[in-house]
Amino acid sequence: MTKSTAEFDIIVYGATGYTGRLVAEHFVREYGTGPEAPKWAMAGRSLSKLEEVRDEIGAPASTPLIVADAENEGELIAMCERTRVVLTTVGPYQIHGDALVAACVKTGTDYADLCGEPAWMREQIDLHHEAARASGARICFSSGFDSIPFDLGVLMLQEHALATRGKPAPRIRGRVRSMNGTFSGGTAASLTATMKAAATNPKIIGLLRSPFALTPGFEGPDQPSGMVPHYEEDLGKWAAPFVMAAINTKNVHRTNFLLGHRYGEDFRYDEMVLTSPGEAGKRAADAMVALLKNPFGAKPPKPGEGPTPEERENGSYDVLLVGDFPDGTSIRYGVKGRYDPGYGSTSRMIAETGMALLENSGEGGVGTPGSFLGTKLVERLESRAALTFAVES
Repeated sequence: MTKSTAEFDIIVYGATGYTGRLVAEHFVREYGTGPEAPKWAMAGRSLSKLEEVRDEIGAPASTPLIVADAENEGELIAMCERTRVVLTTVGPYQIHGDALVAACVKTGTDYADLCGEPAWMREQIDLHHEAARASGARICFSSGFDSIPFDLGVLMLQEHALATRGKPAPRIRGRVRSMNGTFSGGTAASLTATMKAAATNPKIIGLLRSPFALTPGFEGPDQPSGMVPHYEEDLGKWAAPFVMAAINTKNVHRTNFLLGHRYGEDFRYDEMVLTSPGEAGKRAADAMVALLKNPFGAKPPKPGEGPTPEERENGSYDVLLVGDFPDGTSIRYGVKGRYDPGYGSTSRMIAETGMALLENSGEGGVGTPGSFLGTKLVERLESRAALTFAVES
């Protein structure tokens, strides 16, 4: 059976978890059951829990349910053979993700996840990139808040620079202007698992530190560290370290690498959080340095836990990207999102990544939303996921 005639278009794997449930809700809310709706199914370890979640989110009783355990290779391969795209929220991926990636590569099934675990991602690149190219499977990591707003924001700024100036910006600053919401329990669990792995494997520490950990065979120029608070004159605010920069910057460089260095081989990029002017801004920036040691506080969120619907609805984020040119001029580009970043927006982003994979063909491999989908995904996110991408004056 070819993928074009597969039984399903999309399977949401991990649909009984907190974030997976939100992904399934997105398909119910946005696409319903009409003739234009994708053929989608819910999958997880427990049939009874799948039935419970299906009923709670208002999905039709006819919604297909698939039982597959993350540790059961045979069940995962059987699941992948039935669909064109798998969306997985089952993390930490370095603990639960190996078999599913391998199954998708083997069966030529497109895949998207919410991974922010760079050492595991590099391992999967080394293991599967060439095999995925051969099978046609597109393995699309980091399809949520880490790292879509940053990955696609940089891509869109550079597309604008190429169209208006004939050359990309050699330096881009990613600056989070505001973020109202919480990180997911999955993000907290992934960071914890990564730190435990690094404690026993020095190689992982090197990958975590390298901006080019996801570009095997290529080492670009020295990159701004993004770890030292400083005042940015042109923005009139203090800049402080951003906890998600360690994964986002690597994904931006992988996109550039996979696009044949469309941003240039000399491209430099960093991410920080903007505070405010004056001494208050400096104190806030210094406090964020201390926060990096324990970014999730005394009670980090657990997988399966999350904010209330009201908190998800009232969340938002605002990212500024500044492309600097040698002549002193710059381009400013904004990416804004409704809903809280860790759950409400992330669930919509991975769902629309799945739809974009479904509707746009391309070569297989292990990549990023920017390298596989680019402006096609931007269009879907603006129309279906309440994100905006725009040049600013």
